[in-house]
Amino acid sequence: MSQFSIHQNLNPVSKGLYPYFINVQSSLLDALDTRLVIPLSLKSRFDEKPIKTLNPIVTIGEDDFMVLTQQMAAIHLKNLGQKIFDGLEKRQEILSAIDLLITGF
Repeated sequence: MSQFSIHQNLNPVSKGLYPYFINVQSSLLDALDTRLVIPLSLKSRFDEKPIKTLNPIVTIGEDDFMVLTQQMAAIHLKNLGQKIFDGLEKRQEILSAIDLLITGF
């Protein structure tokens, strides 16, 4: 499973709000049955402006999704659906968002 790939959220409880996840876990750890992911939610769901560095925007089809870095979590593979998009071009923005979340810079 490639790092920065975007997958469907299969969890029936959360997929309405977070239809997609970005896999940020290193491919070196593919043997684990969990993945470190960042949820995506439609940008239109939020009244406030995103924090640009913390919440990059990813366009999938015709919709803009906010990367909710502050909600990064490990999930079981059973909740991670098929790959629908390759987010590799957002790699640096996502790494910068994680860095801001962890270090404040």
